[in-house]
Amino acid sequence: METFDLSVVWAIVVAFSIIMYVLMDGFILGMGVLFPFAPNEETRDTMMNTGAPIWDGNETWLVLAGTSLLGAFPLVYSILLPALYIGVFLMLAGLVFRGISFEFRFKAKSKSSRKRWNIAFAGGSMVVAFAQGAVVGAYIEGFETQDRAFTGGAFDWLTPFSVMTGLGMMAGFALLGATWVILKTEGHVQEWAYQIASKLLWLVLGVFAIVSLWTPYIDASVAERWFGHIQVIWILPALAMASAAALFFSLKRGRGKLPFFATMSMFIFTYLGLLVSRWPYVVPPDYTLWDAASAPGSQLFLLVGTLIVIPVILGYTSWAYWVFRGKVRPGEGYH
Repeated sequence: METFDLSVVWAIVVAFSIIMYVLMDGFILGMGVLFPFAPNEETRDTMMNTGAPIWDGNETWLVLAGTSLLGAFPLVYSILLPALYIGVFLMLAGLVFRGISFEFRFKAKSKSSRKRWNIAFAGGSMVVAFAQGAVVGAYIEGFETQDRAFTGGAFDWLTPFSVMTGLGMMAGFALLGATWVILKTEGHVQEWAYQIASKLLWLVLGVFAIVSLWTPYIDASVAERWFGHIQVIWILPALAMASAAALFFSLKRGRGKLPFFATMSMFIFTYLGLLVSRWPYVVPPDYTLWDAASAPGSQLFLLVGTLIVIPVILGYTSWAYWVFRGKVRPGEGYH
């Protein structure tokens, strides 16, 4: 009987952890990106209250993804951290500012103090969203390596393409945040979210089109995979566009739940398209997941614990969302 390929199993675990983090924490970051555009302070209070009970639990997925990469694919750490050190530092610094402001904004005694925490929350969220998108762009472009080590410069990750993907991620998270606000609020806050979500949809689609046309010129192997001949993988962008159409019509018809789940579907199918474009390279363009993998014994040992932890995380995450289901009204909250 054939045994499981542990490297593939771990690739699935890491990929699942990353998309769960993007979906779960993305709408919180998106609300931060939208913070400066909110019409008033009451709207900002309501927005923050929609995420207050669950935001810190969402980051569990980021921790799981990072530790899984370290344990299962150590080569990824040894190459990507030197290559993306500044981008990763900015992301972590932004998460610190976002987290602190989340807790202290409601405790501010004066308008000036609250304004500073507003800036910290918005700025931290924007930095995190941009850094994550830029890291994705750098990953698509690949890394300069030699003898299993990064040989490029500290700012190689910052290119016109990665800037575009960084801005695109900011827009995508903002759209996810707007549809979350639609799901969780009502009245004038929800109406504002409908308006800004409709505008953001077109912005996201524009960035999606630019990145999709730009990506094949970066690497011939990516172009060959998508344009060499008609393949079943084209169903992924088709499903992403179908999700965008569902989002458009749900916004137009004033639906409450469908916009958020349609936006999540757009993220999922776009993410799967990225994985298909680069599979099986975890450090493009040179190293596959088998090149980067740790010893099979180490992978198996870590996998046992991880397969116990994931259902626990899913369980308490689902419970938290269930307990705090329903609408958040202006003047109400969890602080």
